[in-house]
Amino acid sequence: MERQWNRLLALIVRDGLLIGLAVLLWRGTLEAGPAQTVGGYALHLGTALMTVLCGYLLHEWGHLIGALLVRANVVLPRMFESPFLFRFDLHRNSRRQFTWMASGGFVSSLLLVAFLIWALPAGLLASQVALGLTGLGVLATLVIEVPEFWGVVIKGGPLPTGAAFVTTASGAVESAQVRR
Repeated sequence: MERQWNRLLALIVRDGLLIGLAVLLWRGTLEAGPAQTVGGYALHLGTALMTVLCGYLLHEWGHLIGALLVRANVVLPRMFESPFLFRFDLHRNSRRQFTWMASGGFVSSLLLVAFLIWALPAGLLASQVALGLTGLGVLATLVIEVPEFWGVVIKGGPLPTGAAFVTTASGAVESAQVRR
């Protein structure tokens, strides 16, 4: 996190505003009631999509919190540079740090799904779409992230590579620049 505090603050503000927008959309959806007009359908779908976006962001924050709990080295991208909240440094982090980082995302997703099932009102289109798309997100996690986690933690394989990871040598970031 060295020299990245401004980026972290910007990401916190951005995601806080997006969550606030989701709350406002839910308020409007609840006041409007069931979708009966084109505008009502648009409101419900917009609310559901914003809920799913917030769910994805909370999943990413879970990964970041897991990484930071064990002082993992991460690279924060510029505001709209990457769909990922951060990149995990493969060269400077250990298997233990990877395990915590990955587990943070899993835990946050489980908590979010439980919250959505408990909190979303039954019978509303926004609730049904949000839960359905969140279910697809969980399925994507099971298909993409769980096998990587299993390979590293259970089978003792190498740390995964890909867009969510960077490799550094002597502290210089090779695949993503650290910028102020």
